[in-house]
Amino acid sequence: MTSWRKSKILAMVLPLLLVGAICLSLFTGSSSLSLPELWQQLLAGQEDGVAYRIFLHVRLPRTLAATLAGAALAVSGAIIQSVLNNSLASPNIIGVNSGAGFCALLAASLAPAATALVPVAAFAGALATSMLIYLVASKTGASRITLVLAGVAVSGILSAGMDTLSILFPDDVIGATGFMVGSFSGVTLSALQPAGWLILIGIILAVAFSYDLNVLALGEDIAAGLGMRVSLYRFLFIVIASLLAGAAVSFAGLLGFVGLMVPHICRRFTGGDNRKVIPCSAVLGAVFALVCDSIGKLAFAPFELPVGILLSFLGGPFFLFLLLKKGRGRIYD
Repeated sequence: MTSWRKSKILAMVLPLLLVGAICLSLFTGSSSLSLPELWQQLLAGQEDGVAYRIFLHVRLPRTLAATLAGAALAVSGAIIQSVLNNSLASPNIIGVNSGAGFCALLAASLAPAATALVPVAAFAGALATSMLIYLVASKTGASRITLVLAGVAVSGILSAGMDTLSILFPDDVIGATGFMVGSFSGVTLSALQPAGWLILIGIILAVAFSYDLNVLALGEDIAAGLGMRVSLYRFLFIVIASLLAGAAVSFAGLLGFVGLMVPHICRRFTGGDNRKVIPCSAVLGAVFALVCDSIGKLAFAPFELPVGILLSFLGGPFFLFLLLKKGRGRIYD
């Protein structure tokens, strides 16, 4: 099957998958939600109705959170992989998520009343970590595996910083355990608003500049020969990737491996053209996060498995598979 035919099929299937995943997320959970009852209460405006309150204050925010976080992390991963020319890179593996998480917890600790500051702090942390990893890659000529190991080291330092904050400011970082694992439970519409706008802006920018990302992925020499201002565009894409990862982490916590797995799956169907990979990653990332969250709600009901744990169970073997596939006995190339 040709890449064009695969892309055409994907364009028809992905919207259906997204609608199905959204419906699954909205109507699954520890409490049963009757669709006729909900519809009746919505039409009547019965704000004190049980189904109405569950839908508006629990299911809807959680579904929106999973949709936004999945899309943001998947697109961020696709950008990072292209900019660093490293198929093993993703926001969580090279420490971008940890940078966002550390600064988000720091903002919550030092200014607990300024909730709008958390997404901004998460973006700043993600950007600082991204720039650090990029400098390591550009200045040292590090191999792909060395770059990943540097990211792991940075992530370990930042994780220790987050643990320190949770001990020093226990009252201000309530729920830090769920944040460290990654979860959509307890997300509110008010908490989603600033981060949601940042994610929408980041995805629009990523789609708009996807052709330039293709040029940049050809390599510095070729891109410069085609007239591209390589440093400027590379910085732009790092900012976009950091914006997406930081905004997602600010309300969903340290979700891992979405940005690693989803772009790889998309490229299997669309090829390497980022004009197709970026929108495909956005939709498939949302579907992936929604389905995993629904499984977490249902698998051990009435107990709930945080989505971050399930993603780690899936992403860990996937990362090892990529590592062995890329290695072929010479993993330091």
